[in-house]
Amino acid sequence: MPKPDLSRLDTLPSQDSDFDVDSFDADDFTDSIDNELENTVLRLSDYLAAVELVIKETFRHSVWVKAEIRNLSSKGGHYYFELAEKDDDGKVIASCRGNLWRFKAARVLTKFERATGMKLERDVTVLLNVTASFHPLYGFSLAINDIDPSYTLGDLARQYAAMLERLSGEGLLNLNKQIPAPFDIEHVLVIAPEKAAGLGDFRADADKLQRTNACHFHYHHATFQGNHAPKEIRHAITKGMLTFRKQYDRDPDVMVIIRGGGAVGDLAYLNDYELAALVAEQPVPVWVGIGHERDSVILDEVAHTSFDTPSKVIAGIINHLASLMQHTQGYADAIQRLSQQQLTQAAMSTERQFSTIQSLSNHNLQRWQHLTDRHFNSIKQHAKFELREVTLTTESNIQRIRQMSYNQLSRATNAIDSLHHSTKANSQKLVNDIEKQVRYYQQVVLIQNPARLLDQGYAFVQNSENKYLNSVKSIEKGDFIKVAMSDGELNAVVYNLTPHSPTNSDSDSDSDSDQS
Repeated sequence: MPKPDLSRLDTLPSQDSDFDVDSFDADDFTDSIDNELENTVLRLSDYLAAVELVIKETFRHSVWVKAEIRNLSSKGGHYYFELAEKDDDGKVIASCRGNLWRFKAARVLTKFERATGMKLERDVTVLLNVTASFHPLYGFSLAINDIDPSYTLGDLARQYAAMLERLSGEGLLNLNKQIPAPFDIEHVLVIAPEKAAGLGDFRADADKLQRTNACHFHYHHATFQGNHAPKEIRHAITKGMLTFRKQYDRDPDVMVIIRGGGAVGDLAYLNDYELAALVAEQPVPVWVGIGHERDSVILDEVAHTSFDTPSKVIAGIINHLASLMQHTQGYADAIQRLSQQQLTQAAMSTERQFSTIQSLSNHNLQRWQHLTDRHFNSIKQHAKFELREVTLTTESNIQRIRQMSYNQLSRATNAIDSLHHSTKANSQKLVNDIEKQVRYYQQVVLIQNPARLLDQGYAFVQNSENKYLNSVKSIEKGDFIKVAMSDGELNAVVYNLTPHSPTNSDSDSDSDSDQS
């Protein structure tokens, strides 16, 4: 390969040359460059310098570009962007760096924040006026000249409308509104940012209610500002419901989501589909007070009831309880009035019925008195006749029973006498037999007494572990044994063993039996 001629790079047109871009024929220039550089090796810096020159000449005009901010950081007054474009599936199809330099940043960001009411942050889609820039050391980037705030507001409005349409299509937009309002509000689950001014306004009246035991409030906190706000609020809602169910074995009467006033841009963090869907699917009415009067967030759309401020939410709870008390008092007065009317009418009706019953009772008493007298006389005559018959029958039965009793008593006496004699004879025989057995067992015990056996010349043999031995098979030559006799013990060492044959053992056993 021939040595590359790098000097020709100096002849390339620069930004200050008289090179006419409008009359430049790209095809001819490409063919010429291809022919000249076919066998040329360039330094990286020279090649990138050429790329930088091409980009400056080709993309020197600023253009408006739509992109999403994936990341944003600042240093020394400069702002550094990571810009991207995504397809319908959320996949990134293009990305690059963007730089907003210090001398433009203050003007551009102030205009954007004043128009939108929000700070420029990640995950926001913006319309940028940019100029392409390429540096041999830092690579390609976009120099941001301006940001159109009206586009971002329009994009947020489109996202809001799309979210409403999705919630409506899925039947979630009015789902929580269909839950009947609670008859009584005894327990309220409150989701709010901790130590916020709006929460303080809410608790000023809520604590008064709680001290009277009219209503009980259960607080769970979450951040309501920043990209992580929707996730924290969802976590607080889920945790609050689970904790309440575990403690009370039921759902709260109302869930309250409140946040004090703030910048208009801060409301955009609450326009989250997952958060809105979770609020819509709650099994209890959800009341929200986000601290704004003109602008709405998606929570206002899906909630059961929406208030402008946290103070109005607690006022709504107080008004509900006051209305309940008024209705209850009205019902109590109506019940008392109707009860008095019913009592008066019942007393009059009872008095009329009592007079009628009394008259009918007197008539029936007289009629039943006559019937009773007739029946009593008839029963009396019949009873006298039956009494005479029963008296005669009873006397006859008494005589027969008395005679049968005498006969049974005589037979029983004879049987008892016979059984007594038989039992006495059997008992005496049993006693005699037992005495014989006792004497026999006494003799056996005396014969087998160890002291008697030792006196007759027998001995007990024990090994070194004091275990009694009854066979030479359990002894080996050289073992230590202990022999107990009638008048003492001796210790010995086995020096010879002579086992008996089975015949001798049998004869010895017979002789032992004879000796016994």
